[in-house]
Amino acid sequence: MPPFLRLHFLLLFLLCATATTTLSLTPDGLSLLSLKAAFTSPSVPDPLPDWNDSDADPCRWSGVSCAVFSSNTPRVVAVSVPLRNLSGYLPSELGALLYLRRLNLHGNRLTGPIPPALLNATALHSLFLAGNLLSGSIPAGICLRLPRLQNLDLSFNSLSGPLPPDLPSCSQLQRLLLAGNRLSGPLPTGIGSLKSLVQFDLSSNSLNGSLPPGIGNLSALTGTLNLSFNAFSGHIPPSLGRLPISVSLDLRSNQLTGPIPLDGSLSNQGPTSFLGNPTLCGFPLRRACKNPAIASPTGGRVPENRGKGKGLNSAAVIGISVGDAVAVAAIGVLVAVLYWRKKEGRRRCSCKGKDRLGKKGWCCILSGEAAEKGDACGGGVGNDENGGGGGGGGGEGELVAVDEGFEFELDELLRASAYVLGKGGMGIVYKVVLSNGMPVVVRRLGGEGATQRRREFASEVKAISRVRHRNIVRVRAYYWAPEEKLIVSDFISNGNLAAALHGGRSGHSSANLPWSVRLKIAKGTASGLAHIHECSPRKYIHGDIKPSNILLDSNFNPCISDFGLSRLIALAGSEASSGSATGLIGSALPITRPARAMDPVKNSKSFSNCYRAPDAQIHGSKPTQKWDAFSFGVVLLELVTGRSPVSLLATLDMDLVDWVRKAFNEEVPLTEILDPVLLPEVHAKKEIMSVFHIGLACTNPDPEARPKMKTVVESLDKIDTSPPPK
Repeated sequence: MPPFLRLHFLLLFLLCATATTTLSLTPDGLSLLSLKAAFTSPSVPDPLPDWNDSDADPCRWSGVSCAVFSSNTPRVVAVSVPLRNLSGYLPSELGALLYLRRLNLHGNRLTGPIPPALLNATALHSLFLAGNLLSGSIPAGICLRLPRLQNLDLSFNSLSGPLPPDLPSCSQLQRLLLAGNRLSGPLPTGIGSLKSLVQFDLSSNSLNGSLPPGIGNLSALTGTLNLSFNAFSGHIPPSLGRLPISVSLDLRSNQLTGPIPLDGSLSNQGPTSFLGNPTLCGFPLRRACKNPAIASPTGGRVPENRGKGKGLNSAAVIGISVGDAVAVAAIGVLVAVLYWRKKEGRRRCSCKGKDRLGKKGWCCILSGEAAEKGDACGGGVGNDENGGGGGGGGGEGELVAVDEGFEFELDELLRASAYVLGKGGMGIVYKVVLSNGMPVVVRRLGGEGATQRRREFASEVKAISRVRHRNIVRVRAYYWAPEEKLIVSDFISNGNLAAALHGGRSGHSSANLPWSVRLKIAKGTASGLAHIHECSPRKYIHGDIKPSNILLDSNFNPCISDFGLSRLIALAGSEASSGSATGLIGSALPITRPARAMDPVKNSKSFSNCYRAPDAQIHGSKPTQKWDAFSFGVVLLELVTGRSPVSLLATLDMDLVDWVRKAFNEEVPLTEILDPVLLPEVHAKKEIMSVFHIGLACTNPDPEARPKMKTVVESLDKIDTSPPPK
């Protein structure tokens, strides 16, 4: 055979072999090759080198997951290629992936529109395209054509146009994150029908119109409802007060008007939530409403009498003036009587020597009844060698400073300006600014009765106040009366770790937390918790370590709060209710004292248990310091992943510990589990891995295998945040 014919047959053979190999790839694989062809990378010639047309299926390609259904053919169910700096576009062929459930391409440089053909992948429940350069509008009918949609994250692109009118049809939607685009137009009126919505962020767009009343029906929300930096106008609907009390509201920099309603959870928001709305007024802003007759506190309008010639006649004006004068005189007489009764009560209050608090020699306030009887101050902490108060009785109230350098009177506390910081199962929390400019936190424990537990309450507060450390919030004073109990502690100015990581009233985001700051928070928290555990001569547990109980000062130094609070709440209540206290959880009692049985936990995966050790969820178990170690381990994992355990549980039905452990066992790339904010800090990879391993050790299912907090502090102190030398 001539040589040229042999060459011809060889080329024909190779061509046929190549065609046969390509045709052997599944249709899903061919669709993914279209995606690869649409990608380019400025630094890597082939950004997806293992996506080969010679494979039988794409199930072993990086970032691709498959499942086998009734046809026995593996089908692509997930594609995850985030943070690769990939340029290109989204090809329409992705819509041919009929079994695709999860598409994650966030943190790349993709341009162009979201192809409407993508909605042909009707099994999609999670679409993560945040942090690209996508333009155009959100495809019409996205909720009607993707009925299983649970997570939609298109944040920080260049999308424009209105929100999809069918958005309320996304009945299973749990995350709606559209921040940082150019979206315009009003919110759909049926937005409140999204009963499963957990996260909602529309900030930094050009959305306008009024806030629909139904928005207050989003009963599953957690974290922050963020509508800031838009152009919303009109009144704030009072229905927002129906949101869960734990939800922070961010309405900054809009064009909202009128008074702020004080309905429900709206009364718990701080002033930061409403800044940048020049015509908003009322609490908590320091801007009084000039015309309360026109706009009521609930956003409604009070009818005005604008008819001509129908004003009040002179007789009516005179009658009203006389009535006002009589009312003012009566109030003046009442104030004078109360003042002199209170002054007389103070004069008769007998406090001497060590009973005095501060330089002013003031020790207690008696009610009018006690003052008239000439009773002395009673058995407060200062009157008892062991620090216990008397059994209590009558109507007397007592303000006791447990910190030597802390001086103020109850009158000063009552006169001070205050606003609500929070409200929950641990009582209402106020920020109070004293006359000397010092801010403090006053927690109102409430509780009527329990007069026979006053001595125990006083002893407990005194024990808590002795546990002093730079990373533990300092208790300054307490107030005891039969109908009211208050705890006064230091105010920490920079919010809490939960808000700093996931957004909140303080306006933080995880972008403000570089690796060095996170490690400082971890070290300080561990140090404070170890001090609680090792505090001589009694060893305590905290029992409620979580990011919302880790406060941050202006330099991001952490301070552990709520130490001993559960026990104080139990003592502040009536005798009947105090018997159900949760033992040592959050108590300042030593761990050698017997514990009361805890309530059984029916669902170990419930949101309230995200930070609790498995052994803490067993009925009748005795609290140990290893419970705190587990909770701290969850906080460590949250610091490095940037993921909220509550949100993770809501979206994947998996707690954070199991998710991280599974990722390590399956050798998932670090870029898949690390907080994207930390990815540029390449020099910190070794240190980050060390924290991961400490967190996994602390969350060991076996409590005996968990390290002591003292050991954790030593391990964290060995981690150096300084970059390597160049």
